[in-house]
Amino acid sequence: MKKSLIRMASLLFPKSVTSFAYNQLTNPQVRKLRDNELATLNQADQSNIKFKSFDIQLYTWIGGAKSVLLIHGWEGQAGNFSDLIGILLENGYTVHAFDGPSHGFSSKGKTSLFEFTELVGILIKKYEVTNLISHSFGGVATTYALYQNPNLTIDKYVLLTTPDKFIERIDDVCNMVGINDNIKQRLIERLENETGQSVPDLNVSDFVKSINVKQALIIHDKNDKVIPINRSLNVHNNWSQSEFKEITGTGHFRILRTVSVINSTIEFLNK
Repeated sequence: MKKSLIRMASLLFPKSVTSFAYNQLTNPQVRKLRDNELATLNQADQSNIKFKSFDIQLYTWIGGAKSVLLIHGWEGQAGNFSDLIGILLENGYTVHAFDGPSHGFSSKGKTSLFEFTELVGILIKKYEVTNLISHSFGGVATTYALYQNPNLTIDKYVLLTTPDKFIERIDDVCNMVGINDNIKQRLIERLENETGQSVPDLNVSDFVKSINVKQALIIHDKNDKVIPINRSLNVHNNWSQSEFKEITGTGHFRILRTVSVINSTIEFLNK
């Protein structure tokens, strides 16, 4: 739908446009995997668990005694980490991953940040991991899960880009589809009514101040067009346990397949 039509509809049918915007936030699109990503998934021990109304697809690649959990981004899936998974196995790690609610090969339905977050907490406990790697929105879900579970202690955590404020995600969606401030406020109110959470309080830069992570590394491309680098930098500036590495030439998605990024990740985990 064109932005001009949405702007007009926002004035005439605010409830309908609010529902449209809500669906943009709660119904992730499933993106097709590359052949090598599918091949990596096929090499895993696969299982599933029931989580709320979803069948969640789980993957484990058996390696060494060390273990790590991979947390993909919104509209991502476990297969996106395929290049990294092979190197982790070579370095003696058993690798765990999953497809979030309504993502990848998990069952489909309306979902949210809060369901994704709850699942991350469950899986950290299930696998008893102390090493984490997230991409993009996975950083929001993971830091919020750790914030809600202060008993969890993580030794090493690598964030391959991260958003900061959830309100920025709403701003991005509103700007993308041409939603006015009235609809944006309606959308925020609907989210807050359904979740019982205050949207302005959902900030990674606040969560990280009190989570139990011994060492963290944030890697972000300065020309990332999906998540501006200043959002990751604000998280870093509020997180005394973090290191920050600025890179170029990868963008938002290719960062997962870039050799230098993979090497930096492994070096950080192994030191």
